[in-house]
Amino acid sequence: MSPDGPPTASDPEVIIRPSSDPDVPAMVAIYAHHIRRGVGDVGDFEEDPLHPDDLKRRRKAMRKKRLPHLVADRDGVVAGYAYAVPFRKRPAYRYTLKHSIYVHHEHLNAGIGRRLLPALIEACAAGGYRQMIGYIDAQNEASLRLHEACGFVRVGLLPAVGYKYGRWSDSVMVQRALGTGSTDQPGTWTRSVEALVAGHEWVGK
Repeated sequence: MSPDGPPTASDPEVIIRPSSDPDVPAMVAIYAHHIRRGVGDVGDFEEDPLHPDDLKRRRKAMRKKRLPHLVADRDGVVAGYAYAVPFRKRPAYRYTLKHSIYVHHEHLNAGIGRRLLPALIEACAAGGYRQMIGYIDAQNEASLRLHEACGFVRVGLLPAVGYKYGRWSDSVMVQRALGTGSTDQPGTWTRSVEALVAGHEWVGK
């Protein structure tokens, strides 16, 4: 997960909206940059590049499952993106999601992550999900601070689970409750994530 920082008063307008196929090349470029840097979440320790067709298929699969896939549009430029996927495939884990968030390296310290992450949390909670999990490189202090500011807590440390660019990487597991969390029994979903993200935009400066 990429680092981010607080916005400033002079920041251009940022709109958080559902991603679309025309956004795919920009998202692939953002992802490729973070892969080359070797700092991010556990999923970043991939050897093969992400291809546009692969990302399009992933987006399509997420839409079928009513899972959010959002971009931060900064004056017409994709400055970052975020999404959530099932934490595990077994039915017992169906109310828990795992998420990722990436910010374009030229838009760091512009508050992009602080726009994307709350919007992703809101969309997932609206879909009836109850817990959100993230894995963050232990050296990525900016991402850890961002998640803690958005209500995540550190619930685990996985030492030396990744190896890339000549170093072992520890992974910090973070977690946040969504909606009412575990305080009651899950009911019937009354509002889908797709309806939420298709009908609203999150705007900030």
